[in-house]
Amino acid sequence: MKNKLHVKKGDNVYVLSGKDRGKKGKVLDVIPSKRMVIVEGINMVTRHVKPRNQYQQGGLVNQEAPIYVDKVMLVCDKCGAPTKVGKKYLENGSKARVCKKCGEIIDIVKDTTD
Repeated sequence: MKNKLHVKKGDNVYVLSGKDRGKKGKVLDVIPSKRMVIVEGINMVTRHVKPRNQYQQGGLVNQEAPIYVDKVMLVCDKCGAPTKVGKKYLENGSKARVCKKCGEIIDIVKDTTD
């Protein structure tokens, strides 16, 4: 079974729960097999990094960690509010993601096998 998520790389999302509740950020990476996303500036963790070669510096590095996709909600570009995502078929047969609050088309989905 194919794991389909309601957000894609590059989407702006709103965090619903956790230590970063209420913050907005851009999706940097999507991990469908684990149902997780990495959001810019959200769920920052400290990693201890060893220098791997002579020119690389080791130390503490702050980076984003994955969070579950169920904890984020897509932010509509048109109305600016966190919203659920709907699907709609257009006249030409292609499928689009639609904002449930304002009804505007967010983007066109390339994969029409579903």
